[in-house]
Amino acid sequence: MRKVGVDELILGARPRAGNDPLGAEWVDVLRGIPLFAPLSKRHVKRIANLARPRRFAASSAIVRKGQRGETFYVILDGKATVNLPKGRSVALGAGDFFGELALLDGGPRTATIIAKTSVLTMAIGRRPFLELVKGDSELVLGLLKVMAERLREADQAGVS
Repeated sequence: MRKVGVDELILGARPRAGNDPLGAEWVDVLRGIPLFAPLSKRHVKRIANLARPRRFAASSAIVRKGQRGETFYVILDGKATVNLPKGRSVALGAGDFFGELALLDGGPRTATIIAKTSVLTMAIGRRPFLELVKGDSELVLGLLKVMAERLREADQAGVS
C-alpha cells in the first residue's frame, strides 16, 4: 500500500504548481463560510477558481496586525493561533477562516495569526476577487445582501 501525505489527500494526486487554482472541488468548503454561503453555486464556483494553496511553516506569521489585508484564508490542515490584545489568544484549525473583510476593503489586519504547526491554506487574493466582482452585478448584490444581514445582526446584538 502506498503512503499518501496530507497535501495529496487535500489537494489531490495530480502534481500541482504552487500557483495553480484549487478549483471547483472546493465549492463546498467555501459554501460553509458565511460570506459565501447564500450565493449561488455558480458564483461560489467562480470564487473557488480563484483559490490557491498556500503553505506556512510552523512558528511563521500568516498575517500580522496592522498589515494591509490582501488575502482571505481558509485553513485546510494544521493549527494556528490568533494573538489578541491583553495576551489572549484563539486557536484555529482545519475549516477555520479569516480575512474575509480583506477581500472587500483591503484594510489593516486586526490581529496577528501565527502557524503553530505547518499550515496548509486555501488563499483568495483581493485583486482577482475584485476583478471577478466588477464583472458580475448579480454577485455584487449577493455579497451586499450578506453584508447587510451581518451588519443588522451585529447591530441587534449590540442593542440587546
